[in-house]
Amino acid sequence: MPRHIAIAAIAAACLLALTACDSGDDKADNSKPSATPSVDKSKIEKDLGIPPEPTGAKRTALIAALKAIDPQIIADEDKAITNARNQCQALHNGGQRPDYFAAQRFGNDQHPVSEANGKLINAALRKTLCP
Repeated sequence: MPRHIAIAAIAAACLLALTACDSGDDKADNSKPSATPSVDKSKIEKDLGIPPEPTGAKRTALIAALKAIDPQIIADEDKAITNARNQCQALHNGGQRPDYFAAQRFGNDQHPVSEANGKLINAALRKTLCP
């Protein structure tokens, strides 16, 4: 029994020591300017070959082009847009087997996409979204 009491006493002492480390002056921490520089996400994405998320007519044209290839790949339009932007990056970087990877990116276990459709997807992306 004394061992349990000793463990409890040590745990309590540790908790008290941790609370003693708090300065209690939260205002001082919040008033300091942030040391983290702001990051221009759109510039980074552009440098990586990721186009901005399409809106309006550009989004409509992209969705229509993908739907013409296979309506299932746009079942979730937001996911299709994300896949398209990521595939543009792959095309920008000149990766090997872009048609295969387009098929992998837009397909899934329930609805696989052929490499031939991957080639059509890449052509559609180059016409509608990719720089």
